[in-house]
Amino acid sequence: MDTQSLQAFLAVADHGSFSLAAEQLYLTQPAVSKRIATLEDQIGARLFDRIGRRVSLTEAGRVLLPRAREILVMVDDSRRALANLSGSIGGSLTMATSHHIGLHRLPPILKAYTQAHPEVRMDMRFLDSEQAYQGVLDGELEIAVVTLAPVPDPQLLVVPVWTDRLRFVCGKDHPLAGRGDLPLSALSAYDAVLPGHLTFTRGIVVDTFARDGLKVNVALSTNYLETLKMMVAIGLGWSVLPESLIDDDIHALPIDHRPIERPLGYLVHKSRTLSNAARSMLDMLDHAIER
Repeated sequence: MDTQSLQAFLAVADHGSFSLAAEQLYLTQPAVSKRIATLEDQIGARLFDRIGRRVSLTEAGRVLLPRAREILVMVDDSRRALANLSGSIGGSLTMATSHHIGLHRLPPILKAYTQAHPEVRMDMRFLDSEQAYQGVLDGELEIAVVTLAPVPDPQLLVVPVWTDRLRFVCGKDHPLAGRGDLPLSALSAYDAVLPGHLTFTRGIVVDTFARDGLKVNVALSTNYLETLKMMVAIGLGWSVLPESLIDDDIHALPIDHRPIERPLGYLVHKSRTLSNAARSMLDMLDHAIER
């Protein structure tokens, strides 16, 4: 069972498509099909059902899937452990971050890192925090720098680096904009625009209201904070945004409530052997921790 066939198997399973898997692996679709056929011959079972354009895992495929991930992670760990023996910092670093952190927190660290280690190939992926968490758990990412989950998975090492203070905001023409100090309950009477239903930030906001016995009426959702800011500015509802995004285009509401904060930081898998390139990045992130 070779690693190339397993990589093709995972790519098809993740995308539900031979053509999308081929794009990810920079291969032709026939090449991916050949690798899958070879793997099926080796294990003596069909791995995918192909009905029209739909591709789904068979029972054998579902059994193989977690084992294939484990095998490839172990192979990668072995390669990194051997490469680390030289003490050099090179190779590739697969790292994910959210758009907001990538724009507002990471640039000085990334600049310093690339200047210090020009031989490292950065594979930077911009993902929602929740997707990045799963990528680290699955072994696809070495590091994720994201909004931290309220209850992190015990398999992960999670380190807070920054704290985002979130402010309640609305458009300048919103009915709440001209009022003085407001109770949290005042917001429940108006529509909100917030990050998506399963995001950590949305959970923090909804839980804040729930602790006071209040509900949030969410009219629209998007995971891009800059888009949320635009929605607020044109009057589609109130929202919560990091202080770094607040400017003259929107109005910060004087809500009589303790500030809402969300922790930002990095996470790695506790059982994964990190490359020297990853360890150097963690050192820089550790030096950036807000004391």
